[in-house]
Amino acid sequence: MGLALFHRDLGGTGFPPLVILHGMLGSSRNWQTVGRELASDYHVWALDARNHGQSPHDDTMDYADMVDDTMAWLDAQSLEKVTLMGHSMGGKTAMALACRYPERVERLIVVDIAPKAYRWVGRRVEYDAMNALDVARLKTRGEAEQLLEADIRDWGMRKFITTNLDRNPNGSWRWLINLPALTASLSILEQANLAEADCFAGPTQFILGGKSPYVAEEDHVTIKTHFPLARIDTIPESGHNPHIEDRDKFVDLVRSSMVGH
Repeated sequence: MGLALFHRDLGGTGFPPLVILHGMLGSSRNWQTVGRELASDYHVWALDARNHGQSPHDDTMDYADMVDDTMAWLDAQSLEKVTLMGHSMGGKTAMALACRYPERVERLIVVDIAPKAYRWVGRRVEYDAMNALDVARLKTRGEAEQLLEADIRDWGMRKFITTNLDRNPNGSWRWLINLPALTASLSILEQANLAEADCFAGPTQFILGGKSPYVAEEDHVTIKTHFPLARIDTIPESGHNPHIEDRDKFVDLVRSSMVGH
C-alpha cells in the first residue's frame, strides 16, 4: 500500500496523460513551467515523491517504495495508462515501474539518468552540509545559502537545496524534505534500480544533458538492453537539468517523441 502522494494538476486534456516524477531534493514545483507548456499536448500531472515537497514522510525510501506510491496514485486517479516521465531519481523510479507494470505505461521518458548504480560523492557532501545546518536559528533563506557555501561551492546547487526550506507558523525555518530518512536512504538510492531481466518493450525516450556526467556513452548499451525501443536524445549544452537549462529544446524533444516511434 503506497503513500498518498501530493500532486499538481498542470492542466491540459491530451491522452494518455503525462505524469512527471521529479529528482532527489526536487518537487513537483520544479516542473510547473515545463508541465504547463506540455499541457497543450497532454493532461499533465506532477507528483511529489515521498519525503519530498508536500507528500507524506516515511522512514523507508527505495525504488520499490516509490513504485508502489506511484501505482497507488495512478489507481486513486483511475488512470489506467499514462505517459510516464522521470528525472534523475524519478527517472529510476519510472524505469522500474515501466518494467514491472508495462500495461500501465503507454510511453516512457527518462531524463538524464541510466539504469545503473551510482556513487554520488558530491551528494554526500551536500547531505553532510544540510545536516550540519542549524535551521532553527536561521533568519533568512539567504543566510542558509551563505552557511552552505563553504561546503557547496556551486551557487545553483545551493539555491536548489534551499528551496527545500520553509517557514513554520511561528516564523522559524524547517526542512520540507525528510532529511533524516533521505540521508539514511542515500546508499540505497545509489543502487541499480532494475534486475537483470527487467525490460520494457514499449516506446521509450532518454533525454540527456551533453555536459552531464550522469550517462556515459557505454551506458547506452545497458539502456538498449532494458529498453529495446529506446530513442536516446542529447541536448549538447545542457547539464543534469535539461528541462531547466534548455527548456525549449527539451519541450521540443518530448513533443517529437509523440510521433518519433
